[in-house]
Amino acid sequence: MTESLTAFELLLQIDQRCRLLAADLPSQPTRQNSWSGIGFRLGEYGYVAPMGEVSEVLHEPRFTQVPGVKPWVKGVANLRGRLLPIMDLCAFLGHELSVARRQRRVLVVEHQDVFAGLMVDEVFGLQHFAQGSLEPVAANAVQGPMAAFVEGCFEGEQNWWVFSPFALVRSQGFMNIAV
Repeated sequence: MTESLTAFELLLQIDQRCRLLAADLPSQPTRQNSWSGIGFRLGEYGYVAPMGEVSEVLHEPRFTQVPGVKPWVKGVANLRGRLLPIMDLCAFLGHELSVARRQRRVLVVEHQDVFAGLMVDEVFGLQHFAQGSLEPVAANAVQGPMAAFVEGCFEGEQNWWVFSPFALVRSQGFMNIAV
């Protein structure tokens, strides 16, 4: 006759079996010596934003246009009960957003009192780089308004410019949205 186990005892048995089986699995390599960020595209250039500076990535949400604002302010969206201003990052920097709407994403930035969504052409997901491989920005490597927000570059098959959303939302030009 089998003895009746309580739910807690059954969970303990399952936990013990899982731990025994997991002991045979190869360990996950640690990425302690790597720098990680969210890779994205603006026009033809690849950028990467530090992990701690992007709180989430969204598909382009529905938004309501707002009168009396600069053209790069697309509008506001409702994100789980919070109003999220949607900013066209390409237009802010003087470029055109790609036509392919299906690939567009919004990087949500929350820094101090600023909560904003930055619309980009495409997101490539998490990118990892060797910790010491960040190259400083050469004097004329980045032109125009983007230069103030680029903190370096990871060079390889593709160059990844390190873009700081926090530097962007602290800038006077970004905060001045009224026409």
